[in-house]
Amino acid sequence: MRARRLAAVATVALGLVALTGCRAEPGIAAYVGDQRITDLQVAAAMKDLRTKNPTPSGEPSASGQPAAQQPTLPEAADVVRAMVLTKVCEQLSAEKNYQPRGQVTVDQAAQQLGLSPETGYVREVATFFTCLSGLPTEPVEPTKQEMADVIAAGRAAGKIQPQVTDEEAAGRLNGEQLQGALATKRLLGDAVDRYDVTVSPRYRPLEFPLLSFADDAPAVSVPLGEPASDAVTDISTPEGSTATPEAEGTAS
Repeated sequence: MRARRLAAVATVALGLVALTGCRAEPGIAAYVGDQRITDLQVAAAMKDLRTKNPTPSGEPSASGQPAAQQPTLPEAADVVRAMVLTKVCEQLSAEKNYQPRGQVTVDQAAQQLGLSPETGYVREVATFFTCLSGLPTEPVEPTKQEMADVIAAGRAAGKIQPQVTDEEAAGRLNGEQLQGALATKRLLGDAVDRYDVTVSPRYRPLEFPLLSFADDAPAVSVPLGEPASDAVTDISTPEGSTATPEAEGTAS
């Protein structure tokens, strides 16, 4: 999901698996508190994506773009991420009485995603970013650890050259974009922890990128659920695989 563009509009910076961990129930893709996202819901969303966004060779798609220019359809992990984020944001907003300050319409989300506005995934994304606009995220100064993590991500992605010292990198990176992304990460991250978000190993690692370096290399992300895990017992194979997240901003 191209979070930066959608956030700007909102005026804000399948199968069954045996899960490991304390909450293990066959057929569940994720938990948010006592709410469940099932593998059947994910499979239905994937079928809806393919049905409403066909890309026959040489013909325009529902978004009006030639098939050759169509973006890759979201994967199952993208669908799970959108569902988890919507539930987390809506639960947090209800708890704190946050109200949206902007509106991301389905048509706006469809245009940015390059998908039909009739797609359920598009409606989910529009709902989430509308909800996200209501979260109070005043810029915050990064902690030493937060800045170290951003710099480490930049070096791992080859976006910070070896000759650039950590102090120099911090001076270049520490600005309003980074501070706003960190504020959002703290708020959403705390909610994810408090609501005991659990994600099936099939979709891990699942993260929501808030800020990226050039070429969409994540700089600041909110982990959703547990880290990556190989402890999966397959009962059947779902449609889709891991996600390739887009980011809300671009660090420079």
